[in-house]
Amino acid sequence: MADQQYPEPTVGAFIFNPKGELLLLQSHKWPGKYVVPGGHVELGERLEQAVIRESKEETWLDVYDVVFINFQEFIYDPAFWKPRHFIFFDFACKTDSTEVRLNDEAQGYIWIEKHQALSLALDTYTRRSIEEYLKRFSLIQ
Repeated sequence: MADQQYPEPTVGAFIFNPKGELLLLQSHKWPGKYVVPGGHVELGERLEQAVIRESKEETWLDVYDVVFINFQEFIYDPAFWKPRHFIFFDFACKTDSTEVRLNDEAQGYIWIEKHQALSLALDTYTRRSIEEYLKRFSLIQ
């Protein structure tokens, strides 16, 4: 199994541009699926700070208005490229740009209207968070 001793807390950044479109990435870590930028929470780092840092590292986008969506447990799901136990903390946030520069973790990206995103091949966890976002936040936007 994995070399982990404890679950890894991670954040997901559901980034919306000025037109309200959602950024989705294609990554070799989630073969054939669209996901959102994100990654590990560093020691001593608050979740919201991790969202801002990970967004910048993976997309070069500055984000703000970070709002919690949900959390999910991920326990050795074969959808990921290697066995891991994660605890996902997903957040919605905004950016003022649409110019994305990817690091080596992603091979492509799209900006898409949030309802249309559900028609794409999303990983299960991204899909659940989009659905939760739509339930909780669509009426107030």
